[in-house]
Amino acid sequence: MSKIKRGKGLTKVVAGNETEIDQRVKSHFQEKTWDETITKDSWMVFKIMSELVDGYEKLAKIGPCVSIFGSARLKEGDEYYETAVEIAEKITQIGFGIITGGGPGIMEAGNRGAKKAGGKSIGLNIELPFEQHFNPYIDKNFSMDFNYFFVRKVMFIKYSQGFIVMPGGFGTLDELSEAITLIQTQKIARFPIVLVGSEFWSGLLEWFTNTLLKNGMISEADLNLYRVVDTADEAVAHIKAFYDKYSINVNF
Repeated sequence: MSKIKRGKGLTKVVAGNETEIDQRVKSHFQEKTWDETITKDSWMVFKIMSELVDGYEKLAKIGPCVSIFGSARLKEGDEYYETAVEIAEKITQIGFGIITGGGPGIMEAGNRGAKKAGGKSIGLNIELPFEQHFNPYIDKNFSMDFNYFFVRKVMFIKYSQGFIVMPGGFGTLDELSEAITLIQTQKIARFPIVLVGSEFWSGLLEWFTNTLLKNGMISEADLNLYRVVDTADEAVAHIKAFYDKYSINVNF
């Protein structure tokens, strides 16, 4: 007989000792013939193409934007949530739209600030088994759903003229690392990357200096690819100062 167990953000159905997640993982490891594998891969290419084309067509219309990243788990009333709302509001007031991952937490805060200021509010959602759902502050015309993380990241990079990186987990670190790597390797032109919360980021930044730089794995110039701030005014001022000096372009 099955029992219902409720985990954090996810309901698990237990049949004996096997959870719903166990069953899903097992199904992915079932043997498939070579022909089945190749056929699935071929059709996946068309799904990827459709997401890219749909994204390009919709996002080409939005104009200059800044992306805001951060934890999906922070709630209204949290210091960083409220700072993200303020940053988004002030960025839209200087002429940029706001792009987020479309979900709760910091993403919701970014879209909320954009909506509050009457600016464009874009949400690039990803289909996940937990945590992720559209927040209510996204413009209906600019709400998109993605199956593939890498396609979604293409959209963030291509159509963002700056990154505001709030405190977050693995997903936030992934998006930050992607942007820094592409700029470092000159695959895209430089654009402003702002890390908000010096106390939160201090451990990682010390590791950059004391481990990566010390061992010759990055150069000293790489440490200038981002700016660390603590207030909304500082974050917005850095974006504004950058584009007072450089022209606005779509990346790659």
